[in-house]
Amino acid sequence: MKKIEHIGIAVKNLETSNLLFEKLFGNPPYKEEEVVSEGVKTSFFMNGPNKIELLEATNPESPIAKFLEKKGEGIHHIAFDVENIVDEIARLKKEGFIILNEIPKKGADNKLVAFLHPKSTNGVLIELCQEIQEK
Repeated sequence: MKKIEHIGIAVKNLETSNLLFEKLFGNPPYKEEEVVSEGVKTSFFMNGPNKIELLEATNPESPIAKFLEKKGEGIHHIAFDVENIVDEIARLKKEGFIILNEIPKKGADNKLVAFLHPKSTNGVLIELCQEIQEK
């Protein structure tokens, strides 16, 4: 793991939350994107070298909808940038972590992603991110 890639925050209303975070950071989101496979709309803010992702559910069965129902708005996950996501999944599995998706999938912001179950990481959902290389 090279660095924290971003912090994901679950929100009920992306448009309202975008306005709030725009006031907080002093700049608008640099990107908005829908990830249909995950049932989520996202927006990304830069704050200095740090990235914040806001996530709104687009499907009542999506992981974000279930999170909001159970816990309400707030920090959903911490994402880490990795050099090789397949190798990192194998390493972490060998270390005893529970991997939610052992095959990386396409996520937002041009990334391959995989998640570690919070039961194996002291209650924190961890996301692994690897930049998708253009061929």
